Amino acid sequence: MSSNTFNNKLLFIFMLVLPCLVGLSQGECDFKAIFNFGDSNSDTGGFYAAFPAESGPYVMTYFNKPAGRASDGRLVIDFIAQAIGIPFLSPYLQSIGSDYKHGANYATLASTVLLPNTSLFVTGISPFSLAIQFNQMKQFITKVKEAQQQETKLPSPDIFGKSLYTFYIGQNDFTSNLATIGTGGVQEFLPQVVSQIVSTIKELYNLGGRTFMVLNLAPIGCYPSFLVELPHNNSDLDEFGCMVSYNNAVVDYNKMLKESLKEARESLSDASVIYVDTYSVLLELFQHPTSHGIKYGTKACCGYGGGDYNFNPKVYCGNTKEIDGKTVTATACNDPYNYVSWDGIHATEAANKLITFAILNGSYSDPPFSFQQHCDIQPIG
Repeated sequence: MSSNTFNNKLLFIFMLVLPCLVGLSQGECDFKAIFNFGDSNSDTGGFYAAFPAESGPYVMTYFNKPAGRASDGRLVIDFIAQAIGIPFLSPYLQSIGSDYKHGANYATLASTVLLPNTSLFVTGISPFSLAIQFNQMKQFITKVKEAQQQETKLPSPDIFGKSLYTFYIGQNDFTSNLATIGTGGVQEFLPQVVSQIVSTIKELYNLGGRTFMVLNLAPIGCYPSFLVELPHNNSDLDEFGCMVSYNNAVVDYNKMLKESLKEARESLSDASVIYVDTYSVLLELFQHPTSHGIKYGTKACCGYGGGDYNFNPKVYCGNTKEIDGKTVTATACNDPYNYVSWDGIHATEAANKLITFAILNGSYSDPPFSFQQHCDIQPIG
């Protein structure tokens, strides 16, 4: 697909969905809840509930207080919840102030699909892998059934067949050892990653789930953090400054995921198993940010070092460290709405909103899946 065609398509999606996002009253939706499985791209506070250490300028755009999100504001999962008229998802791991009547979020920062073979305090990988998140979901279902005659902040037991199950996970499986083993080493175990996702969907189906939405992996070759940290030379960069070989490896994974989800769809005849191509949307934003009202593609808003990427792996967003004998702080820009990348690793609220427009329309889904056919779409401004 040419750049101009893609630009026109994304603009058309925006114009088509926008009237549905500005001023509708509370409406009905086929989905009464969302249950989300993921990593930092969709974590709404689970990691920091388990390991309290939140700091820095995160969520400065929307929440203006600690909200456990790796962005300047709302995530894609937040926008989807708003669009279908339910509250932001409470993290499963957060015991204080949570309300689970409309679902739960099992995602945690740094989670993987596969069980980690190392410790959080050694490599930074979360212990809450997809298998653990699924076990938490099973426990949640058990507790809901046990409490059905009581006044609680839990949903009714019949909600699980009326819910949307979302997956936004796999990036850490792909990237955690990428610098040392390369794309060839990573690709050896990616079939296991896909298999685990499909297996989890089938187990959720057996528990009553019927609508599953899986977001594919992003073009990591355009991420400021990986452009700084992963080995490459100038010949590996495309005309937009993204690393071709790493993006190609992601494309291979996404093809495998798409095909496996198609096979799962055929075996679960009364279920909707939806593959969402967020890769293409993000790639367009990184390569042509100004076409979508954004100034900077492969440069982080919150970071240290300036230059093309404004990212230094020695001092992450919001942190203060001593580098070369000098105390430095990775600070946030004043205009995150002009950036695709928030901190070199995660998307800004502005980018997340554009991704959500594409998801709601359904044009980047396989098979095509329009939320407007299932819900009265609510404002997400």
